[in-house]
Amino acid sequence: MSVRAEDRDSFTAFVQEWSPPLMRVAFLLTGDRGLAEDLLQSSLEKVSRRWRHLADQQMAYGYVRRVMVNTHISWRRRRAVTEVLVDTWPDVAADDEPRPPRAGQALAALSHLPPRMRTAVVLRFHEGLTEAETAQAMGCSLGSVKSQASRGLARLREHLDPTPAPPRRSVTTTREDLP
Repeated sequence: MSVRAEDRDSFTAFVQEWSPPLMRVAFLLTGDRGLAEDLLQSSLEKVSRRWRHLADQQMAYGYVRRVMVNTHISWRRRRAVTEVLVDTWPDVAADDEPRPPRAGQALAALSHLPPRMRTAVVLRFHEGLTEAETAQAMGCSLGSVKSQASRGLARLREHLDPTPAPPRRSVTTTREDLP
């Protein structure tokens, strides 16, 4: 670690306090515990090099989150697509009533989103950032965050509730129909 001796205590305290929430964000971004640990460790290592230059160490959480987002996006650009092959499909009972999605289903749906869309959804709805804060964290425009989050939510809804919505009927009226 490249943190100077006089900064080591403050950096260590930051890591101990903020690692759990940062790990949750990393997991939501990656969808894999091992990758999330790697992402958090890489991000903290990058931040450790710049720790003494942080003007306000109280704002370090947002800085580390931004480093994680950028690192995750760069990893996704380089990472090869992997597939898991299974011999048989698990038996699933068909229910008459739809059930609310479980955490595993939500994570699976989240993993189907492209990196920037997933990042926008995680930052807006898990981290609770405003659109402006999300745009700043992602380094993009406000409109981009709005469209990415909106499209991401729509895709999550499609994935979590695959039954299509009933078609809307258009009703046309003529003058004779009016009273």
